[in-house]
Amino acid sequence: MDPTFTNAPNRDGIEITDPIESARFALYTPAPVDPTPTDTDEFYFPVDSAVAVETDALVVPKLANVLVRTQDGDLVADNADHVNRSLAPGAYNVELSTAPMKLYLSVESAIEVRHDETTVTVAFEEVTEVRVGARSFHDRPAGTVTTTADPVGAMDAISLLGSALKTTSPERSFPTLRGHPPLIEVGDEFDAPEGISRPETGVRLELPADYEYVYPAASLAYYLGAAVVPGEEPRLVTDEGFEYPLDGPLGYERTVGRVLRQTFFFDCVTRTEGYYQVDLHERRAVEPLLDLDFAALYDASLAERLDAYLSVDFETVADHVPDWNLTTDVMAIPDNAEVLPFVANELALVRCPRDPTAASVSPAPEPLDEFFRSRPPRTDGGVAGSDPADFTRSTTESSASPPAQGEIFNPEPAETIEHAWVGEGFPLGANKATIDSYRRRIERAPPDKTSIEIHVVCNDERMKEEGLVEELYGLRDLLRFDVSVHYELTTDELREVLATPADFLHYIGHVDDQGMRCPDGHLDARSLSEVAVKSFVLNACRSYAQGEALVEAGSYGGVVTLAEVANSVATDIGQTLARLLNCGFPLRVALSIVKDTTPSAYQYTTVGDGGMTLCQSESGCPTYLQVERADESVFQVKIRESLTPKFGLGSMCTPNIRETPIRHLASGSGRKFRVSASELQEFLKLEAMPVEIDKTLYWSDELLVENL
Repeated sequence: MDPTFTNAPNRDGIEITDPIESARFALYTPAPVDPTPTDTDEFYFPVDSAVAVETDALVVPKLANVLVRTQDGDLVADNADHVNRSLAPGAYNVELSTAPMKLYLSVESAIEVRHDETTVTVAFEEVTEVRVGARSFHDRPAGTVTTTADPVGAMDAISLLGSALKTTSPERSFPTLRGHPPLIEVGDEFDAPEGISRPETGVRLELPADYEYVYPAASLAYYLGAAVVPGEEPRLVTDEGFEYPLDGPLGYERTVGRVLRQTFFFDCVTRTEGYYQVDLHERRAVEPLLDLDFAALYDASLAERLDAYLSVDFETVADHVPDWNLTTDVMAIPDNAEVLPFVANELALVRCPRDPTAASVSPAPEPLDEFFRSRPPRTDGGVAGSDPADFTRSTTESSASPPAQGEIFNPEPAETIEHAWVGEGFPLGANKATIDSYRRRIERAPPDKTSIEIHVVCNDERMKEEGLVEELYGLRDLLRFDVSVHYELTTDELREVLATPADFLHYIGHVDDQGMRCPDGHLDARSLSEVAVKSFVLNACRSYAQGEALVEAGSYGGVVTLAEVANSVATDIGQTLARLLNCGFPLRVALSIVKDTTPSAYQYTTVGDGGMTLCQSESGCPTYLQVERADESVFQVKIRESLTPKFGLGSMCTPNIRETPIRHLASGSGRKFRVSASELQEFLKLEAMPVEIDKTLYWSDELLVENL
């Protein structure tokens, strides 16, 4: 389904809705308008649907980036510095970023771009026809490639992942120009649908025919549009004679990951010579260090660019390459070839651990023994049970049977911001992902309603304090939430809630070996053949088995616990997760923020698709601040952008914390700014976001800088 346009419900203007992604945005006008469908061919970039309105101005209810181009694509204005601009009469295409879909305007008029504290206005010399076009961020695979259950068959399938690239120019570093790779299915013989073919890049990866070499190459093969073929030694080869060994001193997996990161980073820098000739911080930082002609590289072949990029010692630019987002551990078994399209779509670094037992010997932030104690820590550092008012969220004193030592293990630590695991067991500190949960992300049908439906279930009278999460979901201007709160549901009532289509379930209560406790007994999710709740938080003791069962029965993903949790801990974590999900953070990122500021949260983990989001962020990438006082009147602020399915690797952002025309590559590792108290306070007003101060989490809409 394409984006739709209707009149805005609360004031004059139009509302744009992406029904597939449950996302919406608004553009306001000085007077009522009547949006009418119009031709989509009037736009420089492709759009899915478009309308025309008669108006003399459009107001964007966020400090959006506005890029103005001629009809031929020449960039003539960029408001990254928030300076008001006037353009002479002409035919223009205007791109509005930070919306949850791609938005463009096509207009013939003089243009003024004006700013105030929280909005941007695009004004015209008189009432004129303005075409508004939208393109959904959603992208589905073009088909399914069937391959054989052997390493060479996996090579043949991985060779076709690059068929989804919408360009082989440096612009493929933009997430919207990388389509979702075709799915892979393991069968009896190789078969690829007509129309799925590898682009002619002249690049191939020669690898030993072993899963432990093939799987880690998936993301690199996809991004390069490379053929993957058997070879004695792992290496990257081009038709123009360039060769690069992939078994360097760092080892094969880390070398492959470094080649991907380096190639991608230089494409992000080189693309500033193309459609988006913006002032990029990373180009400013590395250009003086290099003897590279980026203008010439933009017009060079992919093979020529690889030769130039990889001639640079990685350490020369390492400090400027954004931290990578995701490492995915994939057990090297035949069926796991089916997860590679999803892993590659996220450009994840892939490792092949031999088995969970081997992984469990690596160090962890907390000892595994913590999971086998009878009394978990409280948030105040005490022990649950030492305070009569506190208790664990189990149904009995003994709770669920403790997990076997092999079920919960410590995977090898990842150097990336996020970490996922595809295989047996429950990884401590990583997202337990499954092939089925990834498939559901791209198979889901458009919702029947445009609101986000949430069920809060509290099955213990003593836990009503956490039921206040009802008030934390839906604190957003441009989204519609339908939140239902249920207390003391019976087994049949809880079964009905799980069987009814909804976006999210926040369960507060008890879990043990028999399932989720209800007044009349237990509902065991393992007995359910199908559930319709997309994602969930099961805030109860050792809820991991119940959460895994929900994913197997149809949910995309959720947050669960691996051990006993004290009620005081669970209440704090449940409410914090609700606010983070409401800000647009993916499940595993929301949980990682909680873990950064709540030591007791190590008991929580994600199962299924940890990249699942409940809603879009207000301003593109969800933002997380870390604030320190530099001196009496100056603060040091680290701004961390969380990547999401809509704003992936390669997205750009301009933090509105000071007037600057410089853009940055979005990164969860963060960038530091020194700002005055007034600049910080103005930034905190822009939207609700989490703020970490001295390892404690606050919220921007509740902070006064003068009190810091």
